[in-house]
Amino acid sequence: MSKAKVALIRTRADSVLSDYHRLMNLAGYQDVVSKDADTALKINISWHFFFPGSSTTPWQLEGVIRAMKQDGYDSDLIHGCHNRTVVIDAHLGERENKQIDVIGAHGLRNVHLYEGEEWVNVRDAVGDLTKDFLCLNEVFPKGFSIPKRFIGENIIHLPTVKTHIFTTTTGAMKNAFGGLLNEHRHWTHPVIHETLVDLLMIQKKIHKGVFAVMDGTFAGDGPGPRCMIPHVKNVLLASDDQVAIDAVAGKLMGFDPLEDLKFVRLAHELGLGCGDIRDIEIVGDPQLMDEKWNFDGPFKKMTFASRNQHRIYWGPLKKPLEWSLKTWLAPWAYIASVVYHDAFWYPMYAKDNMRQVLDSEWGRLFANWGEVSPDAHGKGYPDVGVASPDLTRKVTTQLTEAMRLAGMALVESPEWLARKRRNAA
Repeated sequence: MSKAKVALIRTRADSVLSDYHRLMNLAGYQDVVSKDADTALKINISWHFFFPGSSTTPWQLEGVIRAMKQDGYDSDLIHGCHNRTVVIDAHLGERENKQIDVIGAHGLRNVHLYEGEEWVNVRDAVGDLTKDFLCLNEVFPKGFSIPKRFIGENIIHLPTVKTHIFTTTTGAMKNAFGGLLNEHRHWTHPVIHETLVDLLMIQKKIHKGVFAVMDGTFAGDGPGPRCMIPHVKNVLLASDDQVAIDAVAGKLMGFDPLEDLKFVRLAHELGLGCGDIRDIEIVGDPQLMDEKWNFDGPFKKMTFASRNQHRIYWGPLKKPLEWSLKTWLAPWAYIASVVYHDAFWYPMYAKDNMRQVLDSEWGRLFANWGEVSPDAHGKGYPDVGVASPDLTRKVTTQLTEAMRLAGMALVESPEWLARKRRNAA
């Protein structure tokens, strides 16, 4: 059996596009991502508003698309891919994070999985593999639906390097969570680590190729994937081993993958990938593994929302409240999340938390995306423009948007839609 391999390289704005091309080929993506199958670029939107380190960056998406086109992949067989959650507006997110600008500039299809796509029962898609699941059979006794279009497609995950209040870190394995599970995926939060392992089993069964390209130009520490402290780290990672790339990213952040990241350990023990850093070949700039980021992690300075989420799923509020999240009462939690994060935390704290990175070349590149151009050779962005003070919205605009999002969380919740369907029948 060949050794797991993760490409890890240093990058900067004036070479970021060529760096992505080099990165992906160091990781051997052309051996994994078939040119004769459709390829989903699974974009990550952890917050519909711009927050450094939270969501797929435009240069990450641009770099991957350019690399694939340069290597002979057909643009007609590449598409952007989005999921929806009850607390994240994917259409707002792709605009605010400037991902739709990249997709449009390359003329690619843009697929929102919950809009007109067919979903099929997982048992019909993977058969007896369901017998190997660690938890999903118990969470969903009748099975659950997955996107039919995923069967036979390649998928390239586009996560960022960051911490997470449920899984300690989040990356390639967690990026499948939104796309592969239906809208009741919050039912799996009490067994989130086991869920990610089950989802990796499914991916290996249904996809023609699975690959991940992780952006660490910004990296987020703290109670992620939203309310974080972003740092400029200037690294890129790629691998066809979803376990290994998450292990390497976790190690960079200061965690012991097999001790601190349960989802990595479980997947490693089941042979779904390699979570032992000693057995992973680092190609590119292996000396970067000697860096000591020493992130605090998600649990040291938890927000009011994250503390109570932990109490509901694993603590004293589990018995009195968790049951409600599986009934028509569940939208209370969605609305509470939107009100806290979008109407309170973002207007009160986001700008201060972002401040230290907005003047960086990456902050300026984001601010001026669409106005600055790559150099003549397409290597990167030698001129990233000036810093912008307007990357966060005015408080009044933010509050208005937050109220709209709270309404969306209610009317687009699976519980509300199910009641509407029953009433219409």
